[in-house]
Amino acid sequence: MYEIKKQIYLYLTKNQKAALCSFLRALVKKTPELSADEIFDKFIEDESYYLEINNSRFEFIADLMEDETFINDTKLFINECVKYYEYRKKQAPVIQAQKEFEKQKRKFLQEVKMSKDAPTKKQLYYYEKLCKRYGLEKKDLTSKLEARDEIDRILNEYSRDFENID
Repeated sequence: MYEIKKQIYLYLTKNQKAALCSFLRALVKKTPELSADEIFDKFIEDESYYLEINNSRFEFIADLMEDETFINDTKLFINECVKYYEYRKKQAPVIQAQKEFEKQKRKFLQEVKMSKDAPTKKQLYYYEKLCKRYGLEKKDLTSKLEARDEIDRILNEYSRDFENID
């Protein structure tokens, strides 16, 4: 899509080209159920209507709408956009799997960092209170990760005991 963008609308200014391409790309994304020709027809129909009522977003295409070069460039760009969004749709599972992998990687790296840091005062205080409350012997906690895991273990173990009382 980006290579095609360099080759089309050479007769428009940089800003005009950017605005038109952005609008066409959004139109394609918004109407995935339509074919490229239907999207083109919808675009021309809408722009003709807006030009008639003097409320066009793209006044600079008023003279170009009948031009063969403009029509070919627009169709070419819409076709490329359709291909791009179909490709993105097919790639969705791969992208999702990669996001999940990155999430697991961040979690792992966070745990590695926590295993090297000393436990916080809040963690130590909370752990001491839990040990007192449940009559447990305190361990010497050496890292944030160990403190988090020990607190979780105590809460899970004793919360199950309270559930069984009901």
